[in-house]
Parts: sequence; C-alpha cells; structure tokens
Amino acid sequence: MTGSSDPVGLGPSSEGPILSQEAAGTSTRHPAKSRFRSVLAIRLGAASLAAAASGANGQDLEPRTYANTPVGLNFLIVGYSYLWGGVTVDPTIPLEDAKLQAHGAVFAYARSLDVFGQSGKFDVILPTAWLSGTASFAGQPRERDISGFADPRFRFSVNLYGAPALTLAEFANYEQDVIVGASVQVSAPGGQYDPEKLVNLGTNHWSVKTELGVSKRWGPVTLELAGEGTFYTDNTEFFPGHQTRSQDPIYAVQGHLIYSFGANIWGSLDGTYYAGGSTSIDGGPHRNLQENTRIGATLALPISRNHSVKLYGSTGVSTRTGSNFDLVGIAWQYRFGGGL
Repeated sequence: MTGSSDPVGLGPSSEGPILSQEAAGTSTRHPAKSRFRSVLAIRLGAASLAAAASGANGQDLEPRTYANTPVGLNFLIVGYSYLWGGVTVDPTIPLEDAKLQAHGAVFAYARSLDVFGQSGKFDVILPTAWLSGTASFAGQPRERDISGFADPRFRFSVNLYGAPALTLAEFANYEQDVIVGASVQVSAPGGQYDPEKLVNLGTNHWSVKTELGVSKRWGPVTLELAGEGTFYTDNTEFFPGHQTRSQDPIYAVQGHLIYSFGANIWGSLDGTYYAGGSTSIDGGPHRNLQENTRIGATLALPISRNHSVKLYGSTGVSTRTGSNFDLVGIAWQYRFGGGL
C-alpha cells in the first residue's frame, strides 16, 4: 500500500490495505503456493480508526503504510474503536476536566492502481462516532451526548520508488528493499456540525494532509518513517455561530517498527509526535498550540484468502493541548478483484 487514520485513523485515521512482502516467492517455491501465500498476506489498513472520533490531525498511527500492492485489488473495510479520557474531535478546544468516551465506526473502500508504472491507491473513508460525557469550559460545566457522521476523507497515494505496479501473478516474485511514497488526503466538511455547540463530530472546514514516507526491510523486520503536514481552511461559523476561527498547520512525524512472525501474522510498535495547530478567533492572538506524543501497538491476523482482521491500541505519552486519550479498536477487511 501507499501512503494513511485511520482515521479511519480512524481513526483514523483515518487512516490502506497492502500485500505483505513476507510471502514473495523464491525460485524454489511452487508458483501457485507463492500466489496463495501472497493473497493471504494482504493486510488490513486503509483507514486510521482513531480518526472516526478524533479527526485526522497528526495523531493517526498507521503501520505499514508504505508497501507494494498488486494493481486492480478492491478493499472493503469496517471497523470499530473505543476511546476514553480527554477525547474531543477538536483538540484545540480548551476543555478542562474532560471525562468523555467515544465509540467510533468507520466504513472505507480502497482500490490499488497503476500510476505511470508505479503502485498507487485511492481510498474513501467515512467515519461515524457516538460521543458522550462531561467537561468544563471557561469554568462552566458542560455535558454533551451526540452521534452522527464525522468528516469524510479522500486519499490518493503513490509509491515513488521501490514498488513498481505489478499484477497479482507478478507480485509473487517481488521482494521489498527500500520504498519511498507520498500521499495527499483531503477531509471535507461533511460531518455533523452545530455552530451553537462547542463539541461536534464535524469540523466545518476543509483540510489537506500531505505526507512523504520511507520503508526499509531487513528480513522479518521493517522500519517505517514518515513526515506530514496538515493545512486547514477557516471555520466561518465557529461557536456560538458568528465567529471565524483559523488554525495553523500541524506537522507530524511517525515511526513504526514492524516484525513478521510468519504464517502471515505481523505486529508493530508505533509512535508519533505532532506539533502546531494553534488557533485564532476573528484575527485575535493565536492560542492552544498542540505538542503531543502518542505510542501504540498493532497486530494483524489473516483469516482466509479474502478476509483479515487488525487489532490496535494507542495512548498519549505527553500532551500540551487536547488528545490525552486512550484508544483500542478492531477492523475487518474484505478484498476482491485483481485476480483473487
């Protein structure tokens, strides 16, 4: 797969499905067995499910984002995540004593592409969430119970080096070394939004996230590193409905140490650091600078030729503004087409 939550991070991210290179055939393998093992090694990803309830703003953790995928494959993803603690769709809102919990669901579709001879991917991510709890704002207690759609996301990604476009049959002989990829993700203001409420599931603005990443494999171990920037348009209907709120870009780095256990099972240790995103109301001073670190873990399990499951979790390590929450989730993926 090419280069991101979820989201769904999903949550989040949103955040795509790929084929694991651990099943690449050698000259001594039977072609049919190599192909079948490659099929089994298709992994779950596509949507960072943290984004289903927390938005795609740099906190997504998506291991194995940069890898090759046979062209012509289609992926359907359904996932569930549970978040608790300092949960908020918009971490720049200065809530205090937050005791919130959120249940997120994400639905996604992805298709692998041939982009001028390089492997690429396009995916659509539709997150939903149910959020409830209490918090204080400006010294006043607030309570919120809300459900609905969060902002949809659309992503196009391409591997620029080390991952040529291959059919499923050709992929059996592919082995990864170094892959360099890039992606662009657009989040549209299509989620639930009430300008008279502080906490909403939608953000009422557009955002564009660009990312550049590299993946290097040494036998069963793969190291991934990526840097990204997310840029925002203004929200012209910010609370209580007549203010304009602008937000600075958020810049993030994330890394993943991935290990293949064999039998097409893999796990990873994940981490991200992101900073920026300070906000201004009606041209006033910028406040609520974010500078946060999160760590997590992921485990991927193949179920059959066409099905796989991913389990994941993450927690905040250091938090300057918002997003000090814990998350666990599960996602299921079904793949078809492309010669399966």
